Amino acid sequence: MAVLEADVCCGLENVAIPAVSDVEGTILSDIKYTPTNVAGPGAPTDPSEIMYAGCDCQTPTCPSDCPCILRYGPTYDNAGCLLTEERENFLRCKPILECNSSCRCGEKCYNRVVQKGVSLKLEVFRTPRKGWGLRAAERIPLGRFVCEYAGEVLGLQEARRRTRNMKHEDMNYILTLREHIASGRVVETHVDPTYIGNVGRYINHSCSPNLLMLPVRVDSEVPKLALFARKDIEVGEELSFDYSGEYGNVATQKKLQKEREKSKDCSKLKPCFCGSEMCAGFLPFDPSLYQVQSK
Repeated sequence: MAVLEADVCCGLENVAIPAVSDVEGTILSDIKYTPTNVAGPGAPTDPSEIMYAGCDCQTPTCPSDCPCILRYGPTYDNAGCLLTEERENFLRCKPILECNSSCRCGEKCYNRVVQKGVSLKLEVFRTPRKGWGLRAAERIPLGRFVCEYAGEVLGLQEARRRTRNMKHEDMNYILTLREHIASGRVVETHVDPTYIGNVGRYINHSCSPNLLMLPVRVDSEVPKLALFARKDIEVGEELSFDYSGEYGNVATQKKLQKEREKSKDCSKLKPCFCGSEMCAGFLPFDPSLYQVQSK
């Protein structure tokens, strides 16, 4: 096993993450590394903009009545893991707000987790059939934050332009998060780590994933796409999340396969090699980014 790069993060994370391969001649894509989201073409909001007021807690860690915590309720325990008594379905419906750069609490506040970046030992490696992947180099307990899925935040039209210009053999890294607001409005966030991104870009899809993606807000209304362990993960285990957001991926595959014969869009479907007993057969596919905006 040859080490191709000692640190794919270029020293921008808390730990060095090497890239290894036993396949001769393999190289990593040349990207600009960023530990968190940056504004890309058409981004409606700059992710670095400070949009939330901070708390006045002048203690090393915030008390339970901290306004940042009271707003939506507590999310993490003192070890920085998702609260074990919280159910996944509840967490998906509940906004997560961390203390931010305007808060007066200390850096060790338990409500500061995702903003601190990667702190676990991870390893980029070459998989037999899925290209590059990411695996654990230390044991990861249930609920622990692993990394963001970070890159350029794009406007809808730029996300569509990049998607339509992809060749069949190209890797599609663009991820669209849709959040349904109480008013009935749907807020979309498009993140693309193709050219500017972090270590999350190497994580492959699985129909039975060991990571859970949750939107977490710190300074900005633009969410961080945070990945947490949804079970105990052992050393050497490949990390994965469900690209569909785990909402009906398996149930919709038969419908997509039927549409594939009628639509050029669905010819973009690619086979899934996750190996799960629940495997849907194809990678999740979002046809909305192939739509042309009507004038």
